[in-house]
Amino acid sequence: MSEPEELPQREQRESTKKKKKTKRSGKKKKEQREGEEQVEFEQEVQSVSECVVLHGIFKLGKKSHDVLLTRTKLTWTPIIPENPTGETGVPQSGEVLLQDIFAVKVKRRRAAGQESGGPVLGVALFWCRRKGRRLEEDTLHLHNASSEHTHTWYNTLKELLTGFSNRPTNLKVFINPSSHKKEAVHIYRDHVAPLFKMADIQTDITVTERKGHALSVIKECKLDEYDGVVCVGGDGSVAELCHALVLRAQLDADSPEKPVRATLPLGIIPAGSTDVVSCSVHGVRDPVTAALHIVLGHLQQVDMCSFSSHGQLVCFGFSAMFGFGGRSLARAEKKRWMPSSRRREYALVKTLARLRPEDCQLSFLSARKSNSNLFVQRDKDQDQDQDPKSEGEESWVTNQGLYLSISIMSIPCLSPHAPQGLAPNTSLANGSAALIAVGNTSRSEFIKHLKRYSSSTGQFNFSFVETHAVSAVKIRPCSLIGCSEDESEEEGDLKTTPFIHAEGTTFPWNIDGELVEIANEVLIRVHPRLITLYGEEVEEAESSVSCSCI
Repeated sequence: MSEPEELPQREQRESTKKKKKTKRSGKKKKEQREGEEQVEFEQEVQSVSECVVLHGIFKLGKKSHDVLLTRTKLTWTPIIPENPTGETGVPQSGEVLLQDIFAVKVKRRRAAGQESGGPVLGVALFWCRRKGRRLEEDTLHLHNASSEHTHTWYNTLKELLTGFSNRPTNLKVFINPSSHKKEAVHIYRDHVAPLFKMADIQTDITVTERKGHALSVIKECKLDEYDGVVCVGGDGSVAELCHALVLRAQLDADSPEKPVRATLPLGIIPAGSTDVVSCSVHGVRDPVTAALHIVLGHLQQVDMCSFSSHGQLVCFGFSAMFGFGGRSLARAEKKRWMPSSRRREYALVKTLARLRPEDCQLSFLSARKSNSNLFVQRDKDQDQDQDPKSEGEESWVTNQGLYLSISIMSIPCLSPHAPQGLAPNTSLANGSAALIAVGNTSRSEFIKHLKRYSSSTGQFNFSFVETHAVSAVKIRPCSLIGCSEDESEEEGDLKTTPFIHAEGTTFPWNIDGELVEIANEVLIRVHPRLITLYGEEVEEAESSVSCSCI
């Protein structure tokens, strides 16, 4: 054979050898990868088996699974029969953390109408699955017909779950039947009560009959009989109960000069129109999410403010609005016969149409400095020059001017209308409040500022808006003898003419969504972690369609 004819055959043989070598190399890499996965799985099983509490076989669906229970989680792995070829895939395991399991029940087969007894089918685990910010109930069924085996697992799981000491077993529940669309009773009965019953939580229910009813009950009841308090209602009900719990702690301690934390945590089941506090600790307005936070014992400490005037406590709360926020709420309260959404839009439009600044003196104390006294009223002539011994070397910043709105918020105040919150730069427990002072400006610019709350950012990017992190704020309205609000609206420049008030008139404040009329200077102080709520820190609430009136 000639040399030109041998060359193509040699190249073909070399090409075939290369292909075979590549194939063998790929097969080796695959086997190596599968081996590594198998080793990792075996190491995981070995590490888990070192602290295994129980080990058993249950059916999940139609397949048998190897189930391992440790003190922190429950894992399951399908039992795969050996293949005649000797090749087995890596089994796909699953797990549930014990901290997410809130109830365990023994499953039995019962005939129609049979209320007790019946052959054992296995164990049912009720656990919480996260879906975004929402918590959803889920169930894991472990089937095994052995009564002894099933009860061993049931008793062990119950014992492990009792180790979560934050979970309540006895709750005092307040339901406001008049909140929002009067759905509070329905919400509790259909969505909350079944979860409490499943988790073996005992409840003592009070359906409130009037404003202040919950406050009077909290003042008199024996709080040591309960693990927590639950409020089913809107922002008004929440504000009343938060104030009641903190006030009760001060009365029991008999030490008003030093803040005392509330002894019991508060759970909030949203049943209002905005549910600001609920959104701030849950991220959603969802009764099931709120109930699961309570059942699982998720506790979040939260800062609160005290509001006092002339040395007398007005209330405890999370947020306050003076100026536009107070006046729009005052108008809305006069139209209680309207549906809540229409009433809110009416008041907003009406207040914008009659927009006037408030002439007042605004003083604030930077969050870097604080004072432990609750209701110490500062002398009005000593705002700048304080006595270091009596004032703890506090240095107040004082401004006099016209303000359309002044807001003080110790929590972000998330809501569907403001997903980032009215005060996105603060948090639930950072020991300070956000002071947002909106100076005098045109109506159109003020509306731009308001509209940006429904978007992501930019509501503070205006020259007339200033923000500060503060530990205390004083607001002293300038009270002058003159015409009333309705008379003054008909004259003068709406942009620059402030409201003129007669001596002794009160000023409307929006404190946690409740209208409070105060005639004098108001002192607001932030008290770190004064109350504990069932929930967790969230950065943003689920959004919805915002008010369509602007």
